[in-house]
Amino acid sequence: MALSARELIVRLEKAYGVAGWWPRESSFEVAIGAILTQRTSWTNVQLTIARLKTSDMLGPERLSTSGDDVLHELLRPSGFYRQKSRYVRAFSSHLVARYGGSMESMSERVPSELREELLELEGIGQETADTIMLYALDMPSFVVDSYSFRLLGRLGIYSGRDYGHVKTMFEEAAGRDTARLSSAHAAIVTHCKEHCRVKPSCEGCPLRRSCPSKASDQD
Repeated sequence: MALSARELIVRLEKAYGVAGWWPRESSFEVAIGAILTQRTSWTNVQLTIARLKTSDMLGPERLSTSGDDVLHELLRPSGFYRQKSRYVRAFSSHLVARYGGSMESMSERVPSELREELLELEGIGQETADTIMLYALDMPSFVVDSYSFRLLGRLGIYSGRDYGHVKTMFEEAAGRDTARLSSAHAAIVTHCKEHCRVKPSCEGCPLRRSCPSKASDQD
């Protein structure tokens, strides 16, 4: 019998602990990082964030009014910098216009309403919206990514690709506890990088005995 989502969370907590994951100096930094990390590595995002800080541009007011030439150059390390410039400016402008530039004020919205609001902004899809809510605003909104689908499929828990289904599954299993949802997402990413890769590395995998897809010679 396949593990339940609740059992999976417990097993992941036992294997990887319960801890914060996204490094940050401010909630706004996390939100911008969530936008920049689309289709690039975290190393490139860190480099871009550092450039924004050095240029004293990492603030909603400055980014919302920045010119294309300036923003394109600052965001260049993150890739797709023309598109991401529009996305970053759209989010920053919205934050300034509706919340006076305050992420704290944004966090006071009803989560379901805020998620719909974020999804209306250019360049923000479900994964980015949930990343902003979970890691920047400390809201219980699970982040579903390619690692989640891969792990659930190999464990025989869920083989589909319905984002909303997986999101609801984990949020209910974690009792909509923000810390547990953050920890579960971080553990899934870590686990898939260490063991459940595209080509699995089953030796030493903490989920091996519950995995119907494990290599037959590594019981």
